Amino acid sequence: MRVLVTGGTGHSGSHIIPELVAAGHEVTGLARSDTAAAALSALGAQVRRGDLQDLDGLKEAAADSDGVIHVAHRQDQLPSGGIAAVAAAELPVVLAYGEALAGTGKPLVAAGSIGSPGNGTSLGRTATEEDPALPVGDEHRGTLRARNVVESAVIGLAERGVRSSVVRIANIAHSTTDRAGFLPILIALAKEKGFAGYPGDGANLWNAVHARDLASVFRLALEKGEAGRYWHAVADGGIPVREIAEAIGSRLDLPAVSVPLDELMLPGHFGFLANVVTQSYPASNLITRQALGWEPAQPGLLADLDDGHYFPAG
Repeated sequence: MRVLVTGGTGHSGSHIIPELVAAGHEVTGLARSDTAAAALSALGAQVRRGDLQDLDGLKEAAADSDGVIHVAHRQDQLPSGGIAAVAAAELPVVLAYGEALAGTGKPLVAAGSIGSPGNGTSLGRTATEEDPALPVGDEHRGTLRARNVVESAVIGLAERGVRSSVVRIANIAHSTTDRAGFLPILIALAKEKGFAGYPGDGANLWNAVHARDLASVFRLALEKGEAGRYWHAVADGGIPVREIAEAIGSRLDLPAVSVPLDELMLPGHFGFLANVVTQSYPASNLITRQALGWEPAQPGLLADLDDGHYFPAG
């Protein structure tokens, strides 16, 4: 299959491309710079120069492919407009794919968020693949829900003859190449403060997936995923945040310390994560495993932390 991949040099994309190549697919990656082009070539992909602002170019590239995997975002919009601006800029992109692929039955697999249907508190249970993305106007999580309009648009393309689906990515995607995810942030914060903090009793749950297992979900969704479906790239369905803090503290030889809930917003406590660190996101992968035949094969989050690559010497 000839597959167009956007975001191929990012953490997820840099694992998705080798996964596709190993399975025999011919991959073309979108690159907007010489550096990105070189990185894509090193991963085994052909290179198409362009960016997400060139909608005509994206439509042409999608029409020339047998399927599209979209994991890129307009991160340039983040400093000025936040997540809402990123989502607003991405919506025309997925709609452009829809125009190019309408009526073809070709697959479009887009990245989504495991938080899109809500957290454990708002749902009152573990999130499943059958839970739709909640409306943007829902009060919970505010602007973070702005991305849900993109997910809903992708799912809606199924009605236009596109085999579209969304892979909801776990809160924490971990691997030996993770440089900017939640774990590096939490580790840096622990080093700065001299302790690995967790909110309250730390019983709230975060889910996780190894980036290589995440890549296999995208490949399977591309190859055989049904139209209009959500998939959960979640291996660890819910790990208490306290246990994550304890694992980080153990590797750094620092204590794991509870941060009282009424102190979370004080300067230095969790930084920009203060608004989300108390949330609980238990999530199931049962439907994804059954429908796609996916079985996580890589180390879980705590095992990956114990491996030590997140804590280089010196």
